[in-house]
Amino acid sequence: MGRFVNPDNSAFQVTLNSEIYVDKTGLIDNTNKVLNTMQGYICNSRPRRFGKSVTANMLAAYYSKGCDSEEMFSNLEIGKKEGFKKHLNKYNVIQLDIQWFMSNAGNADSVVPYVTQSIITELMEIYPGHLPADTTTLPEALSRIKEATGQKFIVIIDEWDVLIRDEATSQKVQDGYITFLRGMFKGTEPIKYIQLAYLTGILPVKKEKTQSALNNFDEFTMIDPKIFAKYTGFTEEEVYRLCNQYRCGFNEVKRWYDGYFLEGFHVYNPEAVIKALRWNQFQSYWSLTGTYEAIVPLVNMDFDGLKTAIIEMLSGSSVKINTQSFQNDTISFANKDDVLTYLVHLGYLGYDQYQKTAFVPNEEIRQELTAAVGSTKWNELFTFWRESENLLDATLDMDTAAVAGYIEKIHSEYSSAIQYNNENSLSSVLTVAYLGAMQYYFKPVRELPTGRGFADFIFIPKAEYIHDYPALVIELKWNKSAQTAIQQIKEKQYPVSIENYTGRILLVGISYDKKTKEHNCVIEKYNK
Repeated sequence: MGRFVNPDNSAFQVTLNSEIYVDKTGLIDNTNKVLNTMQGYICNSRPRRFGKSVTANMLAAYYSKGCDSEEMFSNLEIGKKEGFKKHLNKYNVIQLDIQWFMSNAGNADSVVPYVTQSIITELMEIYPGHLPADTTTLPEALSRIKEATGQKFIVIIDEWDVLIRDEATSQKVQDGYITFLRGMFKGTEPIKYIQLAYLTGILPVKKEKTQSALNNFDEFTMIDPKIFAKYTGFTEEEVYRLCNQYRCGFNEVKRWYDGYFLEGFHVYNPEAVIKALRWNQFQSYWSLTGTYEAIVPLVNMDFDGLKTAIIEMLSGSSVKINTQSFQNDTISFANKDDVLTYLVHLGYLGYDQYQKTAFVPNEEIRQELTAAVGSTKWNELFTFWRESENLLDATLDMDTAAVAGYIEKIHSEYSSAIQYNNENSLSSVLTVAYLGAMQYYFKPVRELPTGRGFADFIFIPKAEYIHDYPALVIELKWNKSAQTAIQQIKEKQYPVSIENYTGRILLVGISYDKKTKEHNCVIEKYNK
């Protein structure tokens, strides 16, 4: 038993000792199925605070020969699976945390030598006489031990991409690390000594420089998580049970921390949910991850369409993105889609893999992304935000002429000539026009089933503003009058969906005339 070779199970025991633990050991059943196969090379990436290290520690505790973990796992999900004991603590495991090695190596150039020396030293102690004293590379050491003993290795690497992210501008560091990975995992010889390779980090395998080095890995990402979707974070069912246990309002937890839709699962940020339940405080815990400073220069990049896309998403809309060109690093950004794809991997955006769209997933991220955008030098955004706040004030004051004027101005400036006379364009304009409302309202509900029909937009104030801001029920009409929109709201009983809302409600009808390009507005108070 060593620090890195055949480690004990103490790290995972700390997780089990925690006040809140959600059983994710079912993931092990999937890794068991690919042991000693060509599919036994896995790169499972996800954002910070989504349990990457917990999963790495869990796998090490289950597979490592350096401990006895039967009691630890027997009452968990994996303990009920066929083959549980067959693989339990039966393998040589090498567990590496590249972030830890980077912090202790002195500098980035020394990381690979430090890893190599540390592991070879332990291997020589565990397998005396099998390695020549002049063994200099880890792949060579693993190959020799396999040849002498017949024993293969499971290699678990946490934060595998830290050198890709943090040392992106150093060609020397990149090349050295890529050579190390290639020697470890690619080719005929590694197949002989690798039982399972499990890499986890924020980024998927880098496409360009490591294409030939790691293209034998199956990738599971925030873009395409496949079978690992329900193990990426807390599922809605798991969060619902926790809310009942802690007597915490599920709907409020959902508004703050839901929003990642992976293979049919609603996935929540685990650490945020745990903190909210433990402290009974709904707030953003995201800034503690350290990624905030990393995204500020990203959102300030002057790629065509990037600013518009971010404004749309902050306003509650989804935008189409092409995730294919992203090179899985932090410097090879060629267009807005690359930036948005990176934000998906960081967790700042959700992704709908079926619609190929990105969106701001929840209230927590909306606040963090708004703060990041607000710290940049987007003069256009500040101007737009100010106009949006003026629009909200005019709506609350029931100043219909001003509302129509602001929307007409935003429609004219925001829409392209091709899209201007388009009904979907008007809907998008209304979304971004009320961007300033996001400080006081939750993400607008689009086409919510209400009464006998669908309202176009419903804005519900956040709990802290419920006594100061009314709910807004907004209906759009194309080539019809604003009064017709108000009448439809009443006839189809749109406010029924929020009749339990205790605050005030305003009905807002907005119309657009295609010929004159004029906008009109009617606003009425709703009498419950």
